[in-house]
Amino acid sequence: MFKRGGVWWACIRYNGKRYQKSLETNDKKLAKALEAKIKTEIIEGKYFEKFAGESKAFNDLIDKFMKEYAPKVSFGMQTSYKTSKKSLMAFFGNCKLSEITPKTISDYKVSEYAKGKKPATINRRLAMLSKAFNLAVKEWEWIKENPVSKVPKEKENNKRDRWLTLEDERRFLSNLPQWLCDIVVFALHTGLRQNELLSLEWNRVNLFNRTIIIQETKNGNPKTVPLNKTAFRILEEKSRVRNIKNDLVFASKAGTKINGPNLIRALNEALKRAEIENFHFHDLRHTFATRLAQKGIDLYKISKLLGHYDITMTQRYAHHCPESLREGVDILDSDYNLTTVEEKGNVAKVVSP
Repeated sequence: MFKRGGVWWACIRYNGKRYQKSLETNDKKLAKALEAKIKTEIIEGKYFEKFAGESKAFNDLIDKFMKEYAPKVSFGMQTSYKTSKKSLMAFFGNCKLSEITPKTISDYKVSEYAKGKKPATINRRLAMLSKAFNLAVKEWEWIKENPVSKVPKEKENNKRDRWLTLEDERRFLSNLPQWLCDIVVFALHTGLRQNELLSLEWNRVNLFNRTIIIQETKNGNPKTVPLNKTAFRILEEKSRVRNIKNDLVFASKAGTKINGPNLIRALNEALKRAEIENFHFHDLRHTFATRLAQKGIDLYKISKLLGHYDITMTQRYAHHCPESLREGVDILDSDYNLTTVEEKGNVAKVVSP
């Protein structure tokens, strides 16, 4: 028996199984009596675990999750949770937690596919659902197990192989309004995500060292990004006309944070005028990494610039064109004395030095 949060808990082991339960009292004498009763019921096979959350509804789970856990994650993840919450609430509604089974969750997946949702979207929503249930099991002790853990993830095939050519970039930039042109060029030279750009504040900019610090990243760890001349010039120009209403580097005309949907709308209009199809804002990040790879920058450095945990993630962005690979095979020429090759070009007559 032990005390947690001001109340006594019983922890009993019998026949290799562990039973742990709050005795819901701070009175030690009463707690011992309750523990003895539970031991007797276990031995006699009359004990059935009861959980506080068995009668709770799904909206209780989500409300507690959004109030206690969601505020601890990045802004981008909070936005994702809000979107997922709408979808999950529309399907599970006021179901009791005890009514949500692996089959119910599989039915949810079917309903999402019927709406045209992609596997990655469904997996994101299930990840939120699974996290909420895990908290309900391990920390809140509402229920015994997480039903999402028994449902397999959907196989994703959402990898994109899209980046801007220099000609595409020229047409694209010429059709952008200036405020958006600055953002796009900065993205092309830093590889930052959309929200990292829109949330960037001057207190994270070091013009002397030509670096910026991204505090809230997708993986939760801050990263320092070096600035090349192009990116530095954009910040240098903006530093001369900083908005007094806030500390944002890229702000709207009203001095507020630029609205994501408005940015995408303006971006798509420019893409249409430039006759560029199937291109997303995130593909600017692809373009950044691809161009570095094509210039011979090794994947480890690209991975660090992108802020990836695992270099295998970086390989998605590091696309090579045949000419950029030529250097890899040309290096072998140094092992041969090509001056001995006759005009016929008979490779068999190449003499090794």
